[in-house]
Amino acid sequence: MQVLASGVATRIRDGFSDYHARFAAITRRAKPRFEARDVSGMRADLVERIELYDICIDQMQHWLEHVLGERAQDRALWGCIRNAYAEAVTELLDRELYKTFYNTLTRRFFRTRGVDPDIEFVALDIEPTDQISHPVARHSHAVPGDLAAVFLRVLAGYSFDTPYAHPGRCAESMARTVHERFTHWGDAAPLVQIELLETVFYREQRAYLVGRAFGEFRHTPFTIALANGPDGIFVDALITDRDHLAQLFGFTRSYFFADLPTVGDAVVFLRALLPHKPLDELYTVLGRAKQGKTERYRAFFRHLAQRPDERFVHAEGERGMVMLVFTLPSWPLVFKLIRDKFAYPKEMAREEVMEKYRIVSHHDRAGRLVDAQEFKFLRFSRAQFAPELLEELLEGCKESVYAEGEDIVIAHCYVERRLRPLNLYLKEVSPQDALRAVLDYGQAIRDLARSDIFPGDLLLKNFGVTRNRRAIFYDYDELCLVRDCRFKRLPKARTDDEEMHHGAWYYVDPADVFPEQFPQFLGLTHEQREALLAEHGDIFDVGWWTALQESLRRDGPADVTPYPDTARLR
Repeated sequence: MQVLASGVATRIRDGFSDYHARFAAITRRAKPRFEARDVSGMRADLVERIELYDICIDQMQHWLEHVLGERAQDRALWGCIRNAYAEAVTELLDRELYKTFYNTLTRRFFRTRGVDPDIEFVALDIEPTDQISHPVARHSHAVPGDLAAVFLRVLAGYSFDTPYAHPGRCAESMARTVHERFTHWGDAAPLVQIELLETVFYREQRAYLVGRAFGEFRHTPFTIALANGPDGIFVDALITDRDHLAQLFGFTRSYFFADLPTVGDAVVFLRALLPHKPLDELYTVLGRAKQGKTERYRAFFRHLAQRPDERFVHAEGERGMVMLVFTLPSWPLVFKLIRDKFAYPKEMAREEVMEKYRIVSHHDRAGRLVDAQEFKFLRFSRAQFAPELLEELLEGCKESVYAEGEDIVIAHCYVERRLRPLNLYLKEVSPQDALRAVLDYGQAIRDLARSDIFPGDLLLKNFGVTRNRRAIFYDYDELCLVRDCRFKRLPKARTDDEEMHHGAWYYVDPADVFPEQFPQFLGLTHEQREALLAEHGDIFDVGWWTALQESLRRDGPADVTPYPDTARLR
């Protein structure tokens, strides 16, 4: 048995190494894609890379079924395989990623409900970065005085097949920006050292040089955003605000392409820049979504074990007609389950709802869609649920939830970061903050539309507000592509009967959208409504949407800048 276990463990390790190499090969395409301004190619690579994990798992599963035969369900054998595998990966820096790959396989074979410590790696107390001491490769530049000259050397250290358009001008503009932003430090020189990762981070239409800058007594995040225009590559922005960097690496953005020799050491570096960013989100935004799920699971269940008396409750906000949403009040996550039956007028199948979430996972989220992670067979104690929540789960979500003794098993759910529902937020904050949130809600619709996403249901309750006070959409059951909608003007009533008719007197196809109707159902104050119309009135006009559709069909999704204008260079 030991010889077989050792051989299988080695093959599984090599299987992950093969996945790792194929992941890296796709990632390395980002540089030539950026140089060629091949946005559609990079988006296709993103989807291919997301789907690669399951492809490699399926290939490994088929091999194991063939080799193990009748012993594929032999738990004693798998216990030996796990021990041999642990030894095989013990010296690897990214060994936790290898263990996650292994766990995925065992869960497929044994259809594990909850966790099974006899055959998989559990260890809720592990922090995968604790034992990493290998410093991530970086460029370090002392700043003797002439900032522009230093920035010229910085840019020269990152070569592309497409040349820089105006490196001297970019360097001078960066120097001016640094002097303007850091004079408040009061040091003799604004900066004394700049430290940037050797690895370039790519996403959508930009490349990022990620690092930090040091003054005499303090330091700050320091990320250079490069764009590729008709004349060549140029510096578009300098990101030195920690909140702006957190948004760039946030849960509302697509995953980066970054050809990292090891993932863990990069996570350690990024966590130094963003100490409040959850570990799981850093793994996920680097494209390691499965490891992100593992770290989210560990962090949550570790937290849950410390609060045995706390109960899951319904999430705040209006109850959904399609999704049942619950949360643990002390932890910033929500669990979303598809109901067995949808309240009128929702007319869709469970599979259609799941397809909406798949679209979001593969699409450019433009900083306005929450990344939803799909989880299966989570096991909790029955006592962990508030009685009214448990009753609704077992009665209304039988396809997703079942009881097993004193445990409740969540067979399928989506887990997202918890946001404050916008409709509640507007009632809790000052009039000025509420007005700002309403205007950002309008900008969110605009950003989503330009990335070819139509939310479907624009009610305020379907949007949330982040810590950085950004409006984010999170209710996906009616989401669709803008190109698939049929935007129309409201028909004019021809008779008194039509004028007085309750509801629509005209035929409405499921794909029909009437933008003029949007403001009527938002429940805004007069001041908020007028401000929204003044700032974003075109999103309520059919002409804006039809023109956008033509642009999307001709040119594809537009560029939605992932940082504020204040970060851009003049």
